Amino acid sequence: MTLAFLGLVSLQVYLLDETATIIEEQFNDNVTRSLYQTARRIEDQEIRNYLKSLEEPETAIKKNGISIDSATNIKVFISKHHGKGSIEQTSLSKQEEQQMQFLKSKEMLYNAALRWTSRSLQLPVWQRLNYENLKEILSEELCHSGIEVPYLFCVVDKKGTVVYSVNGYDSHREDVFIQRLFPSEGISNPYYLKLYFPTKESFIFSSLTLFTPSAILALLLLLVFGLTITAVFRQTHLTLLKNDFLNNMTHELKTPISSISLASQMLQDAQVNMTPERQKSISRVLVDEAGRLSFLVEKVLQMSIFEGEKMLMKQKLMDVNELLKSVISSFAFKVEHNNGKIISELKAKRAEALIDELHFSNVLYNLMDNAIKYSKGRTLLLTVQTWNERDNLCIAIQDGGCGIKKEYQKKIFDKFFRIPTGNIHNVKGFGLGLAYVKKIITKHHGTIRVESEVNIGTKFIITIPTI
Repeated sequence: MTLAFLGLVSLQVYLLDETATIIEEQFNDNVTRSLYQTARRIEDQEIRNYLKSLEEPETAIKKNGISIDSATNIKVFISKHHGKGSIEQTSLSKQEEQQMQFLKSKEMLYNAALRWTSRSLQLPVWQRLNYENLKEILSEELCHSGIEVPYLFCVVDKKGTVVYSVNGYDSHREDVFIQRLFPSEGISNPYYLKLYFPTKESFIFSSLTLFTPSAILALLLLLVFGLTITAVFRQTHLTLLKNDFLNNMTHELKTPISSISLASQMLQDAQVNMTPERQKSISRVLVDEAGRLSFLVEKVLQMSIFEGEKMLMKQKLMDVNELLKSVISSFAFKVEHNNGKIISELKAKRAEALIDELHFSNVLYNLMDNAIKYSKGRTLLLTVQTWNERDNLCIAIQDGGCGIKKEYQKKIFDKFFRIPTGNIHNVKGFGLGLAYVKKIITKHHGTIRVESEVNIGTKFIITIPTI
């Protein structure tokens, strides 16, 4: 998929670049041709204006006895008063006369051209050019070439000094088109017309609208491709976590099953001297392992909650302070059994909220049980607090355990996640407890966050809306 997508994108980029290059070359050719035609028209117009200022050659020729039109249409006739000459002689005489007149006219035009050349070389460019006319001719030529893009132009000398500019155009740009004015003249001080298109790039880009659908499809394909890859990696990660969970659960289930099986065999074995003390010990093993097995089954049932799309919540109005007192009372024995102490500071004055008693109680038990698990080898001090913040009820459960590193604090609420401890497994579990807690709190339209420092302790803060 990656290679195919990269190939498709590369092909699209290549075609887009080639098309843009072709459009730019056509644009440049049209502009160059328009500039040349503009320069030629300006030059021709100057010659016509100069000739109009002189006496028309046709009139001068007529004064000498013949018109220019008659030079191409010779009428041969026989004069009644000159009958001595033949027709051929008369024709030759007229041809010689017209040739003389043609040479005289040619000399007149040549002299006029010399006077115009010497005169034009001495005049400054601002007297030779009508800038408004130049702008009009340039617009016409660009329009004829199909270029209707805003432009700026200026006239400069060979040193680059601006003689005339439109809208304060800066002539020191690199991406400009240059055309020499009066191209037929071989003068040492030429003038140049510089043309600049401010929106040339946007014009070329707008000409590539044909590629817009393919670009949209490529982006859509990229989005789908990214989502697919993300889903694949996420599913792979979840599969690995679930496999770890199943392996861990299988190992955990084997231990109580083996213990129960061994204790049952001892009770059935007639050769075993069954004293009251031994029977009591075996019964204790059966009760403990059965409880442990029940706990593991409950964890598996918790996992089934995450697999279902909906969770049935039976919420009712309750005083959370009273619920906490009940949970603390039933949990106090377990805390004291671990040589610990539990402190309650239930200071919330508004503690009524819509909660599901069963699931919310499980949340509190989970958090307190974690406090005991991760405080082994340390002085167990469990603190439970409540207070109000605006329209919310806040519940904090704090311990003095080993704490959680910063890089793991955002992941502890993920399903199946357990803090890496290498090959040491002092605390048993499947990584479902805190994920279950997070889901239940979310169902109650609340939030949960953690504050923790390594070797100092961990504090979970629950916030739910009050009534």
